[in-house]
Amino acid sequence: MVYDKGLHELGDACFAYLQPDGSWGWSNAGLVVGDGTSLLVDTLFDLRLTQEMLDSMASLTAVAPIATLLNTHANGDHCYGNQLVEGAEIIASVATAHEMTEVPPAMLHALNSAPGEVGELFRRFFGAFQFDGIEVRMPTRTFHGRLEIEVGGRLVELIEVGPAHTRGDTIAYVPDAKTVYTGDILFIDGTPIVWAGPLSNWVAACDLMLGMDVETVVPGHGPLTDKSGVAAVRDYLAFVDEAAAHRHAAGLDAWEAARDIAREIGAREDFSGWGEFGRIAVNVDTAYRSFDPTYVAPNVVEQFRRMAELEGFHAG
Repeated sequence: MVYDKGLHELGDACFAYLQPDGSWGWSNAGLVVGDGTSLLVDTLFDLRLTQEMLDSMASLTAVAPIATLLNTHANGDHCYGNQLVEGAEIIASVATAHEMTEVPPAMLHALNSAPGEVGELFRRFFGAFQFDGIEVRMPTRTFHGRLEIEVGGRLVELIEVGPAHTRGDTIAYVPDAKTVYTGDILFIDGTPIVWAGPLSNWVAACDLMLGMDVETVVPGHGPLTDKSGVAAVRDYLAFVDEAAAHRHAAGLDAWEAARDIAREIGAREDFSGWGEFGRIAVNVDTAYRSFDPTYVAPNVVEQFRRMAELEGFHAG
């Protein structure tokens, strides 16, 4: 499918805003237009990018203003631009709202600005983004489980499928358009990263979408897809969960297991071409935590260092 930056019409007054190449921070968003009003699905990682997106939607939102904003989860590349959507009701799951308080933009600004190896490491991941001037705008409405909302006469179903990628992931299903906006429950052509888990929850979320009447799938990162993209992500997660379980049972530590699984993935045809393959380090940490609740993962700086190491980058 076409994967160019900008606003793409999907049909049935649904739109996707895509940001190639879909790697760290380069997230997608969506717009569902109803009669005289619209729903925005996610904002972007900084104010400059979010404003550029809103400007691209201006001809649509002039006649159908954004009355509702859904944050699919708490990662900054899906909510740091909230302050620019003035007057909108902001909806998120309860877990997402809580998690949005935990990583302030000032922290990422400090890490990007840090001297030495830490700064060099984080600039590799997030150096393209500007975290100054961001004020985290929190949800004004929260929910557990499922919530049906009306967007100018159209039904949109919000379905909480976390904890998976984060603790409170939500997908937005538009039945009359057979379209689903997945947030980071889908990374297409990029490796999923399982911060919260368990991996089995994420597999279940994919199974849920595979059972829906869906033709168009807007992932959180990467090009537009259909159910084949959902199935590919499901297969990766199920593979990692099983591979990590075998190595945990064999007594390998998580970092050794991650490096071993990375080599196995590299020899496969189905996942080996995906970007950000170093995320296997975090995914195995999360799997080990589900096998053994006493397992303590490394701190986030060390996790990023390990991901970079697997991908051949060494700071300093």
